[in-house]
Order: sequence, then C-alpha cells, then structure tokens
Amino acid sequence: MPVQKPPFDSIRALIALMPGESEASRQAVRARQAVLTKPQGSLGRLEDIAGFLAAWQAKPEPTIDRPLVAVFAGNHGVVDNGVSAYPASVTRAMLDNFTAGGAAINQICAAYGLGLKVFDLALDVPAKDITKAAALEEKEAAATFAFGMEAIAGEVDLLCLGEMGIGNTTIAAAIYHALYGGSAADWAGRGTGVDDLGLARKIAAVEAAVAYHKGNLSDPLEVMRRLGGREIAAIAGAILAARMERIPVVLDGYVVCAAAAILHALDKTALDHCIAGHVSAEGAHKEVLRRLGKAPLLDLGLRLGEGSGAALAFGVIKAAMACHTGMATFEDAKVAGKMEE
Repeated sequence: MPVQKPPFDSIRALIALMPGESEASRQAVRARQAVLTKPQGSLGRLEDIAGFLAAWQAKPEPTIDRPLVAVFAGNHGVVDNGVSAYPASVTRAMLDNFTAGGAAINQICAAYGLGLKVFDLALDVPAKDITKAAALEEKEAAATFAFGMEAIAGEVDLLCLGEMGIGNTTIAAAIYHALYGGSAADWAGRGTGVDDLGLARKIAAVEAAVAYHKGNLSDPLEVMRRLGGREIAAIAGAILAARMERIPVVLDGYVVCAAAAILHALDKTALDHCIAGHVSAEGAHKEVLRRLGKAPLLDLGLRLGEGSGAALAFGVIKAAMACHTGMATFEDAKVAGKMEE
C-alpha cells in the first residue's frame, strides 16, 4: 500500500508554489497615475493601492467586480475557563443575526456593495479546551484549512476576511504568545469586554495553554491546530487559496491576523498579497501588525470582529480604484501638465 503523507504536507507544498506579484502590471498603473489630473503622488496610499491590486491580480487594469466578505465562525472549549464576557451560545445567536441582516457587518456590506458569506464551522462541536488538549486533531485541522480554501470559489476578485467566535481573542493571544514569546499578559486583552477578574482568567488560560503544549510549538501548523480553532484554520486556508488564485486580501482585526500570522511564520512572503484593513482597539494588535509588516488603512477604535474593519477599509480601496480608473488624464481634460524645468 502507498504511504500516506502527513495531512499538513500538502499545505507546505502549496506554500512553496505561491505566485509572486506582476511588476509589469504595477508599472502600468504607475504610468497611468503619472498622467492623471493631479500632482504626482498627491493621492498618497490610494495610488499605492491601485498598484497593489494590479500587481496581485496580474492585470494592468485592475478590477473590483466581485468583492466578498467571508466570515468564519467557530466555538472554543477554552470558554469554560471564564475568559469571555459572553457564553459560547452567543456565537450561534450572532450567526442567526447575520442571516437576518441585523449585524454591523450586514450594514457595512450593504453600504459598500460587498457580498457576504458566513460559514458555520461545526459550532455545536467546539474545539477542545487548549489548556488541556490540542484544539484540533491534525486531520481535522487540515480538512478545515482545505474548507477555507474552497470557500472563496466563485470568481471573487477581492476578499475581506472576518470571524465570529466567543473566546477567540484568547485563542489569538495564545497563538501570538507561542509565535512571538513575551508574556501572556503582553498578548491578552479585554476582548468582548471582560472585567479585571475575567482578564486575569484569560491571561492564566493563555499561560496554561502555551505551557501545556510547550515542546510542540516550533511548527506554525502545530501552533494552529493545538492553540487555534476551526475559524483560524479556515481563514489561513482562505488566505493561501486567495494567493494561489491571485486574489488580493483585506485582513480584519486581532483574530484574523492570528490566522495570517501562522502563514507568515511559515513563509515571510505569504502575506504579500494582503492589506491590513485596520488596527483594532485590542491592545496587542498594533504590535502584531508591526511584526507582520503591515500598515493599517484605518484606525477607528474598532474591536467588533465580523470583518467590520476589513469591510470599512474596502470603502477606501473602492475609492482608490475609482480615482485610478475614472479620473481624466491631462490630455483628456486639456489641462496643462507639469512644466519641464
């Protein structure tokens, strides 16, 4: 019988095959930017965004025709340690709210013309309590990663990522503690609004989880399966699938960036096709973005999750595209260009 490869080997193989950006497409955007009716560089990061989209879509004329917000939802056994201000049942209730159109993300998507898909990742079977066991078995983690990869099917040309899961800021803090060191208190914040006692329990849970799995955390994929959860694995899968399909990605906040950090730990170039939508009010997110090498588009004090910050950042991206494609050139508008010295 043929020897079966370990489940994570296929992920590593894909990482090795990631396409790079198209410099020719980026230069085509710069050439157009140079003749638009504005001083050179006057639109700042908006000009960079247009070039970024072109480079990763590998199209001299980038498009945003099928933008999507994908929200992945999972539950976590670590909630039993009193780390959240809300019970795990709220995850299911919020998914129902998304379906009914009553959440913040529904309103933001409607305002900006964004598609929205929400994925229930076996909410009735929470990932195991990471202070006592690995969150997921290896095959389960690999299968959830693969599910995330498949979730972006449908000719999406820009992907905004979000999550929902009571307890998942504790999960994210444990991932950062494992990847970046320091103390648990460096990474654990108030999440959904825990009081001082709740924060102390959260810090203790992060410390206990990393200590329990110590010796098995040198591999980022083991960090994902031992300390993460289904939404972490699925988001990581979606990010990698987007890279393979040349789809630019907008990252949301603290939890989504924990999934991104797994890929970044595997390969420092794995997030080159990603933009940080915002820096959240969750204390350590700014430091996380620094380590990922990402400058956020927005700083609005958000800590909601749901993909809300990424979706709001899409408004800026949409404006960048409108300026790039819709502005007249100096020749079109019969406006005198910059005089030669």
